[in-house]
Order: sequence, then C-alpha cells, then structure tokens
Amino acid sequence: MNAPQNVTTDFEAKYWGTLYSVLSWDQLTALWQKVESGAGWYLYAVGQELPEKKSTGEEVGHFIKRIDELLRKEHEEDYCGIVYADDLAKPSFIKIYDPHNLGVSCGSSGHHIFPGWIMSLQAPVNLNPTVVPNNRKKWWQSLF
Repeated sequence: MNAPQNVTTDFEAKYWGTLYSVLSWDQLTALWQKVESGAGWYLYAVGQELPEKKSTGEEVGHFIKRIDELLRKEHEEDYCGIVYADDLAKPSFIKIYDPHNLGVSCGSSGHHIFPGWIMSLQAPVNLNPTVVPNNRKKWWQSLF
C-alpha cells in the first residue's frame, strides 16, 4: 500500500518508508541485541493511547522480553517474517505485527493492515486503526 499524500512527521516517514523483514527467529534474536534499550524509545501499541514520554531502558527490556515470548508462542510458523526494521544493524524504527491480526501485512490485498506495536526513536502519531483486538488491549495494559 502506498503512503498517503500527507506524510508530515519523521515518524510517518519511517512508518511508510523502506523497512527490512526479520525472516528467521535467529534474525529476531540478533535484532533485539542491536536495540539500544536506553536510547529513548517510544513504545506504541497501535490503537491505544499515544505514549506521552520515552520509555526507560528497563521498560524497553521488559517489552522486548514479553513481545518476543508472545511472537514465538503465537506465531505458529518456523520463521518470523512479521517484524520489520528500518536498519537491521542499528534500528531506530521497528514494526511488529500481531500474529492473530495479519491479513496480508504487505498490503497487497488493497487493505492496510496495521502493526500491533511499534518501537520508535521518533515520537509517534496516531495511526487511527479501525480495529484493535480486545485481547491485545488487555495484554498491553498488563505489560506495565
């Protein structure tokens, strides 16, 4: 799906820009090791309230641990393929798709599928998804 005409923020530019897929579980492990937890990440559960401040290094580490567990448990494939980053060696923007709300994540169906979560060094903007699964709202609220 193409970017809308009104991309005005660094966050939107990253969101609609080129991202690289994390294809294997080993690549996902390597990506997590490249995330500088104290770099000032915004953790955004798409469809929830925007984060008002950057997360602490401890919060980022906790999120990575929990999201990794969730993905490995609930994405019943022998490959990852649902995490995307702007740079696999030094990420500053990571999209994480919900294993139970994939549709066609590349957008080839003509419908944009929103990721479940975004990690970003840029302040996020509201993406206004149409549907957010209730079980993920509860998961996010219980995380912190």
